Amino acid sequence: MTISLCMIVKDEAENLPRCLNSVKDCVDEILVLDTGSQDDTIAIAQSYGAMVDTAEWGNDFATARNQSITDVTSDWILVLDADETLTAAGRELLQQLRSGEAIADCPVDNILAINLMRYEINADQSPYSEVSRLFRNRVGLQFERPYHETIDDSVMRLMQTEPHWQVILWPQPAIAHIGYGADVIAQRDKFARAAKIMAAYLAEHPDDAYICNKLGALFVSVGHTERGRILLERGLATQPTDAATLYELHYHLGLAYRDARLNAIAIDHYQKAVAQDVPAALKVGAWINLGSLYQAAQNSKSAIAVYEEAIAATPDFALPYFNLGIAKRAMGDLPGAIAAYEQAIEREPNYAAAYQNLGVALFKLGKVPESIEALQRAIALYRQSDPAQAERLLNKISALGIKV
Repeated sequence: MTISLCMIVKDEAENLPRCLNSVKDCVDEILVLDTGSQDDTIAIAQSYGAMVDTAEWGNDFATARNQSITDVTSDWILVLDADETLTAAGRELLQQLRSGEAIADCPVDNILAINLMRYEINADQSPYSEVSRLFRNRVGLQFERPYHETIDDSVMRLMQTEPHWQVILWPQPAIAHIGYGADVIAQRDKFARAAKIMAAYLAEHPDDAYICNKLGALFVSVGHTERGRILLERGLATQPTDAATLYELHYHLGLAYRDARLNAIAIDHYQKAVAQDVPAALKVGAWINLGSLYQAAQNSKSAIAVYEEAIAATPDFALPYFNLGIAKRAMGDLPGAIAAYEQAIEREPNYAAAYQNLGVALFKLGKVPESIEALQRAIALYRQSDPAQAERLLNKISALGIKV
């Protein structure tokens, strides 16, 4: 089997080398569509042997994606963005695909597309997403929707006429994505562009639950909670059957109702989110938020249960351990809280809040030297990232008569 990498780019000179270095030895050709770069993006792509085409940007990601795959000569197509890299697990998958051996016990000849798990490097609560980025090069498979473009609808249509095809999930994270940091999301121009494109599409396709979800989630993320909630409820009212869309609708409605301080409704939506038939790793954000709401309701036992679900799904993610520590401390289980904080720190060595809470728990157990050491570490880390918090913590500690 041969594989082509297809990308659309603009002014990606900083990110592109990292992306291409991660995948260059795993694909047979690289095709790049540049939509107006003013930096060295084109020259960098060509230095990796890429075939580069250019196009004027038309505010439609699906159109650009489809143009980028037009001249593919390989059997399979891999789609990446410049701010993504192929992981070791992703390279293993491509090697397996190239060899023609079965993947996830499914013969390659029966596989139409392979959905990939993507690790969101800068995500606060939901470290994984599922993306449709690896699929056969064949007529009928195409991207649709101008923003949050996907091949999923065309895959479903093809499977209805040719039912022997299968779509499988590669469970290990195959892509790492750096684009969801708070600084990126906060860019006003990106929000305005996304909102404009999706609103125009939704005006012509008012019952598209997928875009109701994406646009509603975008509004919630920038504080326009009521506008977002209305769109999310509208998407739910269309009665979508796709588990991934249902998960996201309920998850984002949980956020919206939590922001509106309607916690009971938020809990109901998070419970419905985690009940969906999606990979467990995708549910971590809902479990964490559900646990926080349980804690707010003084229900630490239920909070512990959902944090443990999150840990089982993503054992290398620090946040569920940290929250588990808070819940165990609330129940009076200081040794359990300490163990959880230590697990969080093991996974994220610069976790200032975990050191702070660890120090407090150790102090309550009478382990003063160990407590002081943890608090000193917390203050040092806060001074690097949040000097004001470092001073607040230092003042609180001093008020207790503790010298650090």
